[in-house]
Amino acid sequence: MNRVSESFSWIGSQEDFVDLPNIHRLNRIVIGRYGGNSAAGQYKNEDGCLVWFNDKEDWEFVIILDAHNTAESAEIVVNRFKEKQREVRQVLSLPVNHFTFKSLEELVLNIFQEQEFLSACRKVQVETACLIVVRKDKYVWWFSVGDCVLYLFHPELIALGQYQLNQRQFYEWIGQVNTFDQRVPCFSTGIKELRQGVNHLFLTTDGLIECPGEPYTNPSNIVNAFSNSENDEAVLTLLLKIQDKNVRDSTTIVSWKVNILREASQPSNG
Repeated sequence: MNRVSESFSWIGSQEDFVDLPNIHRLNRIVIGRYGGNSAAGQYKNEDGCLVWFNDKEDWEFVIILDAHNTAESAEIVVNRFKEKQREVRQVLSLPVNHFTFKSLEELVLNIFQEQEFLSACRKVQVETACLIVVRKDKYVWWFSVGDCVLYLFHPELIALGQYQLNQRQFYEWIGQVNTFDQRVPCFSTGIKELRQGVNHLFLTTDGLIECPGEPYTNPSNIVNAFSNSENDEAVLTLLLKIQDKNVRDSTTIVSWKVNILREASQPSNG
């Protein structure tokens, strides 16, 4: 009997994947990890990710993290959400309406602003960028602190030159320097209606787009890698390319596709 719910978590300090591109499949979700090239001076991996999904309730929940110096700050975020898994799943089990993602945002803010969490962050070494993405029904919601990237690839959007959903924000972190420990926390959120047909959600830390030679600075090059390949094959192709380019920074990718049957919004004038 197939399990309805699945989960995956990883921190770069557990296994660094230096010089070793890795692909992990979780149902239709593909997780790509590469620690960077030792020849370029890399010897550790400070990334992290957490993935949950529930096909019966029609949702995926993904966190990717890009820490620096150590993976401690990424680990504290992953562990906190694992502790709060029941509350997150309760919100995601509700039918989609205008309260669903507002409730999710409030929950995430409560987690990040709990005194226990803030106190723990002050004790870790340095900090992490954090991108949380939820797809439920025909909507995708994101909560972003820092410079991880969320792309949505769909033919209708690509035709209009739209690939990226969130804006990379620099000088935002969670950890020893913590936006949620400031007088006014800084973060960004958004909600996007998915288009009818196949929607490809693609999250990445910045090692992919800041690779020497910039092979994937233009998101159309990422799209092209998937044009004639399966999801896992294409993610591996991306990782092998940056390995060949002697990237030092680690890269974590989470990629999956969702087929939306219902029509999306169209202009009234056709």
